[in-house]
Amino acid sequence: MAVAVGGALGALARYGVTVLWPHAGAAFPWATFVVNVSGCLLIGCLMVRVDQVGARRRLLRPFFGVGVLGGFTTFSTYVLDVLQLLSVGAAAQALLDLAGTVLAALLAVWVGQSATGATLTVLRRRIRAGRHHEARR
Repeated sequence: MAVAVGGALGALARYGVTVLWPHAGAAFPWATFVVNVSGCLLIGCLMVRVDQVGARRRLLRPFFGVGVLGGFTTFSTYVLDVLQLLSVGAAAQALLDLAGTVLAALLAVWVGQSATGATLTVLRRRIRAGRHHEARR
């Protein structure tokens, strides 16, 4: 149920982006690109958080990771966009989309993991420093 509800929410969000940012013909499919890259960024952030909370929140990963972000990202549409670009003779755009999406998505996951991990480390240090300061009073 968590995956289904999350997937529906993610798919609705993706649909909203594509309605607000349509593309046709040889135009670069920016909506699909942004959805996939931002979804991968959020997946990177989420996976760090899931590792931190562990089994205490067992529905966190299925709901957000598999459901919401799985429904939001759309690598099947990405492939269809590449094929559409090729069919209208926009080979350079197709190649840019094909390679650019994969590279940007992988970079986004890494940035999400790194930024979230660093932020959590700083927050933990501040909390420990605050506790140490309180204990010395």
